[in-house]
Amino acid sequence: MGWQTIFTLPQRSKGCHLITDEVCAQIAPGIKDVKAGMLFLFIQHTSAALTINENYDRDMDMALDNIVPESLNWMHTDEGPDDSVSHTKTSLIGATISIPITDGRLNLGTWQGIYLTEFRHAPHSRRIVATVLS
Repeated sequence: MGWQTIFTLPQRSKGCHLITDEVCAQIAPGIKDVKAGMLFLFIQHTSAALTINENYDRDMDMALDNIVPESLNWMHTDEGPDDSVSHTKTSLIGATISIPITDGRLNLGTWQGIYLTEFRHAPHSRRIVATVLS
């Protein structure tokens, strides 16, 4: 059986933002009766990504900036100097995550949380497609 919704996260500027509570509020109707299933989250953008990490990790953004620095000689800068670097980081992190659902709840580990990794400096709202399969 399947269930799907699309929701929009409010505008955020560059950084790694813990969104677990926001996601749970949006998907509650779709997972409440699921005994065992999977949640798939897909972000409909090329300059932001989704990931699972420790609930309290302030180093992710700094590490990604060192792995893919904005100071490289990027050729694709049509939307600004953070355009291509954002696309590259999104490719590395990914547009989709999957999380098991058990007894109507996300089966995350003790310290795990869902993160929006926003790579653009200017704040953007982001659309997420949530699909539940059980």
